[in-house]
Amino acid sequence: MNNPSGLNTAPGDATAPAALVPTPPPAPQPPKPPTRRGWLIVSALALVAATGISLWRWSSSAPAVQYVEAAVSRGDITRTVTATGTVNPVLTIIVGSYVSGVIKEISCDYNTKVKIGQICAKIDPAPYQTVVDQNKANLLVAQAQLEKDKANLAYAQLTYDRNERLARTNAVSKDALDNAKSALDQANAQLGVDRATIAQREAQLAAAQVNLDYTNIVSPVDGTVVSRNVTVGQTVAASFQTPTLFLIATDLTQMQVDANVSESDIGYIKYGNKATFTVDAFPRRAFDGTVSQVRQSPQTVQNVVTYDVVVGVDNSDLSLKPGMTAETRITIDARNDVLRVPSQALRFVPAGAPRLEARPNQGRVFVLRNGVPTAVPVTTGLDDDTFAEIVSGDIKQGDKVIISERRDTARPVTMPRF
Repeated sequence: MNNPSGLNTAPGDATAPAALVPTPPPAPQPPKPPTRRGWLIVSALALVAATGISLWRWSSSAPAVQYVEAAVSRGDITRTVTATGTVNPVLTIIVGSYVSGVIKEISCDYNTKVKIGQICAKIDPAPYQTVVDQNKANLLVAQAQLEKDKANLAYAQLTYDRNERLARTNAVSKDALDNAKSALDQANAQLGVDRATIAQREAQLAAAQVNLDYTNIVSPVDGTVVSRNVTVGQTVAASFQTPTLFLIATDLTQMQVDANVSESDIGYIKYGNKATFTVDAFPRRAFDGTVSQVRQSPQTVQNVVTYDVVVGVDNSDLSLKPGMTAETRITIDARNDVLRVPSQALRFVPAGAPRLEARPNQGRVFVLRNGVPTAVPVTTGLDDDTFAEIVSGDIKQGDKVIISERRDTARPVTMPRF
């Protein structure tokens, strides 16, 4: 058998070289168990991978911030105080009754135009006429008594004169002369009493006549009847307080609004401030007026203190009616043609931006520069809660300021600059 090595060896020869003996392959070794340090490294790598995957998924699905902008403009800014009031006539006259009695007739009604001295109602005059007649009779009695006592005085004078002449010749006693003198003096005094009685009767008659005249309820002014509170046959009693029969407005072409202004705003209200108001009857019409009075008397309702501010208004077309509710806006300050931004822009702060300490007339607005919100310090002036005046700052008309933000997946997230 051929030997590839070229050597002649017999099978089973013990002297054959060891290198020519085939070597069996090594047996596979079992893997070593991982150490504790290896486990920690593997866990950390898995945690980092999981965190990266989560961040990638969140960043790809989280909505980006989209900013809503508004333009910087020029215009007017008006600061106002809002109050609710009531429309009233400038002067309302209360017509009452001085005497008690039954209403016999009424000649004025609602909306009746009356003149001064015009009779609007009449109380039954019969009881008062009786008193007048009685006092007239008493006066006549007193006057008759005066005439009688005048005649008595004349007789007493004659008697005294006669006795005086006779006393000179001792024809009558001294006592008779004294009696005549006393009668004369009493007659003179009686005339004084009679004259005083007549004056008293005249005063009583005048009082009775006044009461009789008061049974005619007359208008004290020219105006329009806005309220009637009595009917025919009704009994009015004037014993304790004067009953209100009619309300007469002197001039309905001039009205006023009595606005209730809170104590926190009353300090801004001054005489002559311009005001506008609306009423429910004409919701699209603004009525113009002027503050004519700021009353000092407080009104407290459920611990809320308000003050009455009177706003005068022209009512030539008689559109306004007494008692209407008026929503009043009183102008306390105004700026014309100034640089302004929406007030919301001064209150807007992007997420993550630090909030500044509030300072008078100092603030900031945010503008987009290179797609990033950037803070711009500004000095503010008048603010009417809609627009704020910009006195100074690195913005100009036409610039865009941020007023709010919203989430939008179409735009990437940008971080603000401060």
